[in-house]
Amino acid sequence: MKFRLVAAAATACIAAFSPIANASEYDDQLKSLVEAELLGWLNDPELISSLKAQNEEHAGLSQSDIDGMDQTWRAEVGSSSTTMIDGVLSRTASVHLAEKQEASQGLVTEVFVMDNRGLNVAQSAVTSDYWQGDEDKWQQSFGNGAGAIHIGEVELDESSQTYQSQVSVAIADPDSNEVIGAATFGINLEMLE
Repeated sequence: MKFRLVAAAATACIAAFSPIANASEYDDQLKSLVEAELLGWLNDPELISSLKAQNEEHAGLSQSDIDGMDQTWRAEVGSSSTTMIDGVLSRTASVHLAEKQEASQGLVTEVFVMDNRGLNVAQSAVTSDYWQGDEDKWQQSFGNGAGAIHIGEVELDESSQTYQSQVSVAIADPDSNEVIGAATFGINLEMLE
């Protein structure tokens, strides 16, 4: 209990002295970045094709199936056996996203694409879980239709010691404009112009 109080106090101090006050003051910049640059990352034909294929493949999944897949993914994170994770990271669409992230020179810290069930389709790096469907990043983007953008809270990334926000967008089929998935971008707020 004492550790939790100390951790909470430390978090409060970081927030109080942070150069990043809250996400709302960055909303306009983040939306502009998404619309001007990042949406273009999602127009890759291989990515759209992978997304549609996984939507078809996962159409009959039950919540129990989804939970089982998520548990398998979580068990693989940090272990030596990463068959499921490697399968997703080796997809052409994942390689495309990793290259785009690398080219951003630290502005984009992660990017992952989710299907119409909230399951990872492609990603630039390993996520802690496979199913995002129970989180705002998916619910507030995919769930709100074409053009929807959800901006997450500002958080301190422990590994990079930078302040970041996750920006999630709905992905529409370029042919039908039907929402077929969503993408989340981790943005280093300290690099916004």
